[in-house]
Amino acid sequence: MAKFVCNFYSRTLLRAVDITVIIPTSTCPESLGLGDKPTHVITEKYPVVYLLHGFGNNHAQWTGYTNVEMYAEERRIAIVNLSAENKSYSKIGGDDFFTFLSVELPEFITNMFPISDKPEDTYIAGLSMGGYGSYLHGLSFPERFHAIGTFSAGVEIVPENLSNMGGGSGFDGAAGGKSVLHDLAKKVKEDGKPFPKIYASCGTADFLFASCKAFADELKELGADVTWDEIEGYGHEWRFWDIEVEKFLDWLPREDAYAKKGKRAI
Repeated sequence: MAKFVCNFYSRTLLRAVDITVIIPTSTCPESLGLGDKPTHVITEKYPVVYLLHGFGNNHAQWTGYTNVEMYAEERRIAIVNLSAENKSYSKIGGDDFFTFLSVELPEFITNMFPISDKPEDTYIAGLSMGGYGSYLHGLSFPERFHAIGTFSAGVEIVPENLSNMGGGSGFDGAAGGKSVLHDLAKKVKEDGKPFPKIYASCGTADFLFASCKAFADELKELGADVTWDEIEGYGHEWRFWDIEVEKFLDWLPREDAYAKKGKRAI
């Protein structure tokens, strides 16, 4: 696995930003003759998951607290982690993380790395605030993503409240306002567009469990193909998200050439 910690100037945010990009490479077992012939020649661009962090985190936490590098290497899929501060992947004040994620970052990634720009190879997923961001972008642009994954998603987030309040009641709508996700989901149906396939999960001891489950059910009622997963006793924690991101990668409805090769040992 090649891991790039990349710093570049964002024309959208008007400052330098950091991202982490994980690209599958030849493995040690392959160099020993156990598997494919080792090579750095890329014949097919990789499918990609834009994997979003939660409140208080940045691009480094997914690779720091989970085994997502190993999971992605085994399954030959690229991962992109970005930093969106506490802005819910939205436009708040002068920080337009909505346009950064929806326009500029995919343009940068697919031109700088061997990563596919095809919708059928593109996925978005995230935890907590990142789950909100995954729904936000996946439902705003359903034609761009083959699937959405959410783990303990803050579906009732109002971005301005969350950013201003430093978490707390900003997650559950108690500070006032209404999450836009409900209207976005209805608009997908009203516009006659197909929903991306959706994987949604939450631990039963998580304070967001009820809202996560309710929104997954709402999406099902609107016609979305939703896979729901819950694990008894888990709260809002990295051990749960580590389990779920691997399940999500196994669940992905992939059609790319690398998926046909199956999982490999690393």
